[in-house]
Amino acid sequence: MIDYVERFLDYLRVERQYSEDTQKAYKSDLHEFIKFLGATNPDAKTVDLTEVTSLDVRVFLSYLYERGDSSRTIARKVSSLRSFYEFLERNEAIEQNPFAGVQLKKAGQHLPRYFYEKEIAQLFETAQQDHSALGQRNQLILELLYGTGMRVSELASLELGMIDQRAKVITVTGKGNKTRIVPYGQYAQKALEQYLQDGRRQLMKADSLPNHLLFNHQGKPLAAGGIEYALKQLGKAAGLTQKVTAHMFRHTFATDMLNNGADLRSVQQLLGHSSLSTTQIYTHVTTQSLQQNYRKFFPRANE
Repeated sequence: MIDYVERFLDYLRVERQYSEDTQKAYKSDLHEFIKFLGATNPDAKTVDLTEVTSLDVRVFLSYLYERGDSSRTIARKVSSLRSFYEFLERNEAIEQNPFAGVQLKKAGQHLPRYFYEKEIAQLFETAQQDHSALGQRNQLILELLYGTGMRVSELASLELGMIDQRAKVITVTGKGNKTRIVPYGQYAQKALEQYLQDGRRQLMKADSLPNHLLFNHQGKPLAAGGIEYALKQLGKAAGLTQKVTAHMFRHTFATDMLNNGADLRSVQQLLGHSSLSTTQIYTHVTTQSLQQNYRKFFPRANE
């Protein structure tokens, strides 16, 4: 049965082209379920995932709820396991998906965390004080994350050939290996030129990948985790109290676009969302901001 798990993970990697983080999440959810089945049936020598019944599923869900997992976490685990059993069904390993009929309570909508204008200003001001090679690289990271809304994995994989400096656009490869064109502005262009002329050359080593954009201090491609670490350190240096993550720049980009009059469809295309419903969560943020300003500046709203 472990063979089915490995085949499923290969399917996610090769055919669906999911990111490493997504693959790890699926693998973790599968192994947790296998461990649970083994614990609830200690007499069995091995866990046979093809023999799982709807009763097993209900017991597993009860265990997760009793353990205190959030609705969102449980929904993610169910989604992972449902996808796995859909894979088994397509490969005729089972006749019916035991997770097919699972109905969960809708998780409370989570509003994305984003930066306020003052916080963004603090981050950029702090980054601009460091003129070293790593400092120039970090300035470019900030400009591209905030100025394009791209995902951290997309930024980490950027190559020089994806950037058209004359047109000021980047060809981004997103989830499912889908590409989209995103523009960037003059601040990002200035940071890019400085980094390419100076910082990148200092960071590159003899064995560095010649077309890669971002490097660490060893001349190796800067991974998504390395970007997150650099942002975390910048946040501390800037004196921000909340944890700084790359995804917050993506949220801030979308929120600022909508607050300044952009239409939802344009933001969807820039973010690379396959569904408009995914982008619509940002309308809740902008509506919330609108309500706050209404109460602040219109006296009768509070009477």
